[in-house]
Amino acid sequence: MTPEMVSELGRQAIETTLIIATPILGLCLVVGLAVSVFQAMTQLNEATLTFVPKVLAVFVAIIFFLPWMLGVLTSFMTQVFLNIPLYGQ
Repeated sequence: MTPEMVSELGRQAIETTLIIATPILGLCLVVGLAVSVFQAMTQLNEATLTFVPKVLAVFVAIIFFLPWMLGVLTSFMTQVFLNIPLYGQ
């Protein structure tokens, strides 16, 4: 296995991780900004008001995006497993 193959496999793994994490992190960002705007308008400084909506948004995002995430991970791992003979050289 050459250093180029290792770096390419690592790049693909990081890229796949970022692609999978982006929808969940983006939704969490939007919910956090919405809660922050709501807190600024109402002057409520309750810690659970920021925590609970973000946790619920993450759970909903995981349920909604799970089939797509599994598809991306499955295709990546299929590619890795099919290229094992190339890695051994």
